[in-house]
Formats: sequence, structure tokens, C-alpha cells
Amino acid sequence: MLKNLLSSCFLLVTTISLSQVEKEISPPYNIKTVSFVQNGQNAIPIFRLGDSFQVQFDDLYGNEANYYYTITHCDYDWKPSQLAKAEYLNGFDDQRIQDYSNSLNCLQLYSHYRLSFPNRFTQFRVSGNYIISILDEEKHVVFSKKFILYEELVSVPLQIRRARNLNVVEQKHNLDFAIKSATINFQSPLNNVKVMLMQNGKFDNAITNIKPQYTIGNDLIYKYDTETQFWAGNEFRFFENKDIRAANNSIATIDSKGGVYNAHLYLDQAKANFPYTYFPDINGNFIIKNIGAQNNEIEADYSWVFFSLSAPNLYGSKSIYVNGMFNNFAMNDENKMDYNAEKGIYEKALMIKQGFTNYQYVISDGKGKIDSENAIDGNFFQTENNYFVLVYYKENNQRYDRIIGKGIASSVDITN
Repeated sequence: MLKNLLSSCFLLVTTISLSQVEKEISPPYNIKTVSFVQNGQNAIPIFRLGDSFQVQFDDLYGNEANYYYTITHCDYDWKPSQLAKAEYLNGFDDQRIQDYSNSLNCLQLYSHYRLSFPNRFTQFRVSGNYIISILDEEKHVVFSKKFILYEELVSVPLQIRRARNLNVVEQKHNLDFAIKSATINFQSPLNNVKVMLMQNGKFDNAITNIKPQYTIGNDLIYKYDTETQFWAGNEFRFFENKDIRAANNSIATIDSKGGVYNAHLYLDQAKANFPYTYFPDINGNFIIKNIGAQNNEIEADYSWVFFSLSAPNLYGSKSIYVNGMFNNFAMNDENKMDYNAEKGIYEKALMIKQGFTNYQYVISDGKGKIDSENAIDGNFFQTENNYFVLVYYKENNQRYDRIIGKGIASSVDITN
């Protein structure tokens, strides 16, 4: 009996220790405009536990295919937590998405899917990191997305400052923050409290595994010189095609060859060696809009958007990608630019839903590692970014990392 018990415990520990880190799976070509929506607007996927939000996406096949969803709760490091599904969900998942409708008055046929939370089948019980996976009828994963649910048990005063290192004072933002609580007496805060720092809600360059620099009573203080710094980047670029048939100051020409509209953007120049110029953006977000539509979700059309960038040839050592929230900042072959040696520019065409879209050009080594230091558009401390601090806490007897607070600040209020 004891031998069997020990064997079971060993198997459990081994299974947990070998758990794979959950990574987002990019959707196939036919799935577009995957977004989290709250109060009718695209949202960074960080929601207060108990609040309502939606997951929406389009299927360009437009055949009203059946899709299902599953929910996975993860620990701080994005490995599946020890919680059973019944411990983090009221109800159950693996349900078919029943709310969908087809496009109307569009050249590009598509089916639009909406999945609301909480719904009559699925409600969330605990805070933490989550992965939602969308499955097809054969229960194969079509794509997956990360999202975060938090509680408000601590306050996180956050201040964005210029870098203290003179070598990067013009290019970086530094985050000074504290964690304060009148309700929680932190147990072993150096081990049990963890944070994740995010720039504009992106997961690909998040800063993790930062311990409190020191404590004052029950307050945890983070005032590092280099550990909490981000490359500031530059303002996002944009194009606007709310009237999909008209050129404007961001679109040079429009045609309808190939059955859908084609929007050819003006040639973009790399800005790294140009002075910083303030230009308001929406920090990588996008707005779906058709000026003649009553329901933008199904009446906004798709078009091919042709990007072109004048930048030095990287000669295959690294690659340049076009991304933003419209494609979940994904760096895959679909978003990878091609170098046109004859013209001496990078080019890419992407199918994008009409409206107002922020985008950026990103250098990556092909393994997902972004070269922010040598950014196409440079790094300027004047750049306006939104920064988030998420606070994770696991008491000594708990089996999962809960998120007990969130701090948010904008670099528009940067100080020295």
C-alpha cells in the first residue's frame, strides 16, 4: 500500500514538473481579427475577475463551421496549474460557440463568431493566467490566446521615469513601483510575491522574475536601475480605410483587382535616424469601422493591405515583421516581410478588416526574440506607452498563483 502511494506521488510530481509551458498558437490564414472585446471596444486581455468580456473572430471561409472552446488555468510561468477544472470554473467548457453571423454587403465572405464570458455554461472562480483554445469539430486546436483575470486586493502605485544609465537615458523607460495592502500580510514576499511588467499589454517583451528590492513594513518597494527598464520604441504607425474605396493621407492608391479591394500604403521610411515626432496613436490597437455600416462586426469588409518599407537589407540574419493588435503581435511567416532586391525595399500584403489600424515594423531572429535595441523606428524616451504591473501571490499553503492587483501608468507623465 505504501509502495503504491509513493509511486502515485512520484508520478504526480513528475507530471507537474514536466508540464509544458503554454504558448499561444497563431490562427490559420482563414481566421482573422481575433480580439478580446469589452464594452464594445477591443481590449488588452487583462480583466477584473467577475467582469464581462467577449472573444470575437472571423472565419474567411464563411461556411458557419462549428467551433468549440476550452479554458486552461496557468501558473505565473504559464505552465498549467495544479487546479482541477472544477476548481477554477463554475460549470464547464468544451462547448460549441453558438453566437455567430455571416457578413453582409461585403466582397469578402466571412462568418463572425462571438463568445461571451461569463456565460450560462462557464464562469470563472479564481484569478490568474488563462489560455483559451478554440477547437474545430475534430477537437484540433485552431488557435489559442492568453488572457488574465485579476483581483483588487493591493494597490500598485506606478511611476514611469527616464533611465538612470546615461548610455540609454534617451531610449528607455524605467518603472518605479510599490505594492501596498491593508488586507494581506505577505508571507515570505521575496519568494511568494511575483510581478509581470508589460508594455502596451504585449506578452512578447514582458519582464518577469523581479523580486522586491526592499520592504518597508508590509510594503514592497521596486526601485531598480536596469531590471525594470523597457526600450521605449516609437509611436505606432497607422492606416485608415473606413471608406474602403477611397485613398487618403495614409493610403496611396486603391484598386479592386482579385475580387476584393487592395489598399496600397505609402512607402514607409525607417525612423531610427530621424528626430522624434509626436504623433498620437492608440498603442497598437485597432478599431473596426465602416462609415456606411450599421453593424461593423459583419458589415466591415476585408481588403489586402500592401505594406512597403525602406530599410537596410538584413541579408537573412534577421527578419522584419508587420504586426499590431490586429494580428496579436504575431511573428510568423504570414506577417514576415519579403525583401525586394530590385526595388531595395521590404514588402508584404496582409488581409485586414477595414477601420483604423495601428501597426509597427519589428526585427526578430526568427525564434521570437525581438531586437528592440535596433528597432526599425528607433527608441525615444518621449514615446507615449502604457505600462502595466501585475502582482502574483501564492501563500505557503496555496496551489496556484492568484493575481491580487494591477498597476497602470502612461509614460506621458514621465519624470526624471
